[in-house]
Amino acid sequence: MGAFLDKPKMEKHNAHGEGNGIRYGLSSMQGWRVEMEDAHTAALGLPAPGLTDWSFFAVYDGHAGSRVANYCAKHLLEHIMGAGAPTVEAVKAGIRAGFLGIDEHMRGFSDLRNGTDRSGSTAVGVLLSPEHFFFMNCGDSRAVLYRNSQVCFSTHDHKPCNPHERERIQNAGGSVMIQRVNGSLAVSRALGDYDYKCVVGRGPTEQLVSPEPEVCEMLRTPEQDQFVVLACDGIWDVMSNEELCDFVKSRLEVSDDLERICNEVVDTCLHKGSRDNMSVVLVCLPNTPKVSEEAVRRDGELNRYLESRVEAMLSRPADEGFPDLATVMRNLSADGSMPALPPGGGLASKQSVIEAVYNSLSPYREEEGVSIRRAIRDFVASSSFDKSK
Repeated sequence: MGAFLDKPKMEKHNAHGEGNGIRYGLSSMQGWRVEMEDAHTAALGLPAPGLTDWSFFAVYDGHAGSRVANYCAKHLLEHIMGAGAPTVEAVKAGIRAGFLGIDEHMRGFSDLRNGTDRSGSTAVGVLLSPEHFFFMNCGDSRAVLYRNSQVCFSTHDHKPCNPHERERIQNAGGSVMIQRVNGSLAVSRALGDYDYKCVVGRGPTEQLVSPEPEVCEMLRTPEQDQFVVLACDGIWDVMSNEELCDFVKSRLEVSDDLERICNEVVDTCLHKGSRDNMSVVLVCLPNTPKVSEEAVRRDGELNRYLESRVEAMLSRPADEGFPDLATVMRNLSADGSMPALPPGGGLASKQSVIEAVYNSLSPYREEEGVSIRRAIRDFVASSSFDKSK
């Protein structure tokens, strides 16, 4: 089930790119977990004749180690690409064959075969051709498509308590306890996890844990398609499909820096209480929301309002005591006159801004002869503060 650190590791891995008429950004963060077990793939243009205008993105959420997730991030695409002619049905069959093939291939690795490494990984991805989306999912990471300003598609999480998954588990001689396979594993489909794939007389898709992906094909509608989000359950544990997409849309109206937006997503989820590794890939399509001067103005006003409120709270007489950050956040959450917060993110999406102001002022006391107001002026004027946020 995983152990936790005393404080979260907030360093982020970022990447971005542009091509084939799309842009992408990604962010991953270890968070409270003792190990970073997530991995990802981002490929603009596929390494096969005639497929340079295709793209592939995926997120892998490892558990019990990072071995399987990291290997899949490097090699799942090449297993999928062995399909032949890229007709719709051939691509769907190739995706399924690719998942089953890489799972069987990894079973031959000595550390996975002899049990010295018991890792496994979910996998969620999207393959984009000029005309189609091919969504694929194995486990409880998730992909959503935002079209015409609403969530129009989401992959299906594979949990042991789902009736179809439970039936397969029980038919293979297993059980579902505390919503886990045999009371232990929280997903019912995954790559790796070979301890759950050794029932004699049953095929790979009939085991306690199946490596078979669900594959869904959809026609692209360029005039309506806006963006795709792929993320592990460290994101979805604290944000619904609609909350995350509303938040992403609101941030796209403020900035076209996709890495920055993805960083805001993982920070917001951390502040909302996620205790897991967090990874998100944002794929922006030609009709993605554009930066709006009005949205930028409103966001700037909100930041300035929050700064002034924190300043006021920290400027109280010393005999009233210096409030801790939790008290500041509680007071702000009860503020009925606050300007509108980012939809889906709420006050948690502004905690980084609040913490920056708080940390800049907390060492200063009036009795030390340093003006709180001067301190905040110095902070706002410093290069470490981005006034565009």
